[in-house]
Amino acid sequence: MSIYREYDIRGIYEKELNEESVTKIGYALASKIEGEYVSVGYDARSHSPILFEYLVAGLNAGGKKVLDMGLVPTPVNYFTNYQEWDGVTPSASVMITGSHNPSEYNGFKITVDKAPFFGEDIYALGSECEAMKMPSKVERDVTKIDAKERYIDFMVNEFAHLKGMPTKIVYDCGNGVGGVVLPEIFDKLELHTKGLYVEPDGTFPNHHPDPSVEKNLADVKVLLEKEGDIAFAYDGDADRIAVLTHKNNIKGDMMALLYSMKMDKPTVVGEVKCSQVMYDELERRGAKAVMYKTGHSNLKVKMKEINADLACEVSGHVFFKNRYFGYDDAIYATLRMLELLDDGIDLDAELAKLPQVFSTEEIKVETTEAEKFKIITKVKELLQNPPADFPTIKDIIDVDGVRINFEKGWGLVRASNTTPVLVTRFESTEEAEAKYYEDAINKLIQKAKENL
Repeated sequence: MSIYREYDIRGIYEKELNEESVTKIGYALASKIEGEYVSVGYDARSHSPILFEYLVAGLNAGGKKVLDMGLVPTPVNYFTNYQEWDGVTPSASVMITGSHNPSEYNGFKITVDKAPFFGEDIYALGSECEAMKMPSKVERDVTKIDAKERYIDFMVNEFAHLKGMPTKIVYDCGNGVGGVVLPEIFDKLELHTKGLYVEPDGTFPNHHPDPSVEKNLADVKVLLEKEGDIAFAYDGDADRIAVLTHKNNIKGDMMALLYSMKMDKPTVVGEVKCSQVMYDELERRGAKAVMYKTGHSNLKVKMKEINADLACEVSGHVFFKNRYFGYDDAIYATLRMLELLDDGIDLDAELAKLPQVFSTEEIKVETTEAEKFKIITKVKELLQNPPADFPTIKDIIDVDGVRINFEKGWGLVRASNTTPVLVTRFESTEEAEAKYYEDAINKLIQKAKENL
């Protein structure tokens, strides 16, 4: 059951994701889908095409026909849900990807009826698979579709006004599947680009494909310094982005502020790790800012619920409903960022106007799957009567873990939904205060552990 996660299914190839487990997943999933067709794509890992065949066997056994898009980024997979393919619109899609995990991992990101299939639905699916016998094989029913070219044509048409812009662009695909579409889009738009590690290679020979980790950006930073005006980097399945200028590594919350400049009083959804600066600045501009749970599935659901225009995670997931379909797409986000530059917006100058705060990166506290949520519950209990030397609490937001607002900043502690860790982050207008909040909350976490 450990492969069934909050946002997706993820595990080690052969050990956890094998012919039996994956065929059962396909068969069980088929019963959750009303329509006849499911579109399926996969990332660059060597075992992804093998898992494709296992999944297809299960889906076919469950009465579903498969539209095969082959090797594509996750956003292309999502894109197929909004397109007609020879008179057929898929009722669901599955992306076979291990995202930014090490090469031995793989997994499934599932969309049903244009909405993420996650949380309790995934856990229930797992329980069904555990109790199920292996389904009988049926005749293979797979139709090839050219989702990649349809997606490329869409992007080139949507951003035709960028054609030939003089900005010098450097980018790093990290040997992920972004390289399947990005170079062709850039070429057709006649942009001045230079790419690193563009060739998909599921062994990730150059660096780990996670642009939220600073060391993975080292090579593209060197290239930016020598040859670029702006740099982009992508995770393994190209649904997360890093944006770098000569002065800034622009995190997802600050990207949202920049993107929203060209929107008329938008509604923007952020997660609990986003800077207070983002929320305050959006409200100051007359936009509506909503804080919600971390997780790409959570944010997509919340966006749809409140008809939001934009959503973001600090880690680089950016979701556009404004002029787009409402899912996280690092390639589309790249072109929207270039659009800002083409409109004459100086990214660094805009960021320099914002209030200066001192923010930590995500700090992970090791724990266990069994204890992580119990610790959060205990922290909430302790906050009802905090220690005498604890910073003065203004209010507490408990939509996802606990985000404690203090007089000069905030601190966050939440349980990761995907790994056995607590995630903390701290921010203040004063560096010493941020450290004070960090120390105080760490002591509270330790006390919570001792009192389990």
